[in-house]
Amino acid sequence: MITVSLISLGCAKNLVDSEMMIGHLHQAGMSVIPDAEKANVVIVNTCSFIDSSKEESIGHILEVTKNRGMRKRNKDQKLIVAGCMSQRFSKDLPDSLPEVDAFIGLDQITKIVPVIEEIYAKERGKNEAPKSFIEGKSTWIPDYDTPRFRLTPKHFAYLKIAEGCNHPCTFCIIPQIRGRHRSRTVESVVAEARRLVAEGVKEINLISQDTTYFGMDTWEQRPNPRTPVDSSRGTALTTLLRQLNAIEGDFWIRLLYTHPAHWSDELIKTIAECPKVARYIDIPLQHISDRMLGLMQRETSGDYIRDLIKRIRAGIPGIAVRTTFIVGFPGETDADVEELCQFIRETKFERLGVFRYSQEEGTRGAKMPDQIPPKIKEARWHKTMALQKEVSSAVSATFVGKTLRVLVEEPGVARGEADAPDIDGRVYIDKKLPVGEFINVTITGHHDYDLLALPKGIEPREYKVAKQAQ
Repeated sequence: MITVSLISLGCAKNLVDSEMMIGHLHQAGMSVIPDAEKANVVIVNTCSFIDSSKEESIGHILEVTKNRGMRKRNKDQKLIVAGCMSQRFSKDLPDSLPEVDAFIGLDQITKIVPVIEEIYAKERGKNEAPKSFIEGKSTWIPDYDTPRFRLTPKHFAYLKIAEGCNHPCTFCIIPQIRGRHRSRTVESVVAEARRLVAEGVKEINLISQDTTYFGMDTWEQRPNPRTPVDSSRGTALTTLLRQLNAIEGDFWIRLLYTHPAHWSDELIKTIAECPKVARYIDIPLQHISDRMLGLMQRETSGDYIRDLIKRIRAGIPGIAVRTTFIVGFPGETDADVEELCQFIRETKFERLGVFRYSQEEGTRGAKMPDQIPPKIKEARWHKTMALQKEVSSAVSATFVGKTLRVLVEEPGVARGEADAPDIDGRVYIDKKLPVGEFINVTITGHHDYDLLALPKGIEPREYKVAKQAQ
């Protein structure tokens, strides 16, 4: 029996691709093991969104080849590199990484079994180049019956509702890697969601490059993608949310990766009327300055964003808004940063992250004049994050004394509706409470980003260790 070890890097969308590969491996009777050193085949599913993710991907690849070279046993181990980095640099990587046995792209994840069988069946020649199975741009769309073995805890799952992206953002390489936006059908997504709920999943996280564009690619005459949608028009996403909400069971539906240009009044109304949809939205805004939004080609304006956030908060009481911003984009001035800081102060986002701009090869932003020096990027990042730390602490303080429904993540740790897996804060609770279940807790205290539902004076071990380290 062939044994396979898979290293999954990058975002939740990449994780789902890894889960699908493992599903196909299990279906073929191959054994998937955690120890890469003992595997016949190692797959590294790479990320290539920014420079740091590429460096991490290459680091893992070199680590596998280094260990393989040091071992006498299992020296015939095969190495397959998959995912976004393979897709993005398909022409260059075979020459750059001759230690790799094969490269596959995004459309080959469902063909992983025959790929393994092919490279494992014959000995590679001493001067033979790595095999590349990548064929052009990505066009594949997952379906509800695609084999999948989940790598998340039993109580939550990611559900990919579309692939690709049509947006022209000048800082982003994703459309060139994952291709044009391709939506699944509502029926396909609902069928997969039913199966997940039947398996005991308590939280379904809807993901794609832009979940608010779901179904718009199937419109016969869709609106200009650079123009915000008609705020009164329903979309396939609203239909999907209502059908997911109608599935029997006690679970959350969380909406991630929404684009501000495609929000509508009908979507706001739908979320408000669907009790299973978490009172949480992830809406990366990237900036508030009109000048920067124009340079980034974000298809929105500062006034549009301000009005949208007001409409969302008015229409969905208790909503937690998560966003991200980019500082240090080419041409950004101190005045642009100050406008952003003022917006953060005024809006008081419940959840917020800031990225330093990464000059990515192949993007229009990389070729723009007035690139910002790293030291200035760093200073702007620290300034905005320090401001958000104050905002987050004030937001957290408003929960003290309130009863909160949370999902127990692990012994002593839970998440509320305002906390998506891996990216947001935590609620610290009694370690005896059951993992994977909803419970109600009373908030007794807080830290900057986290809440405490513990007896007064008791602090989580993580905070005690941090204090001792200081």
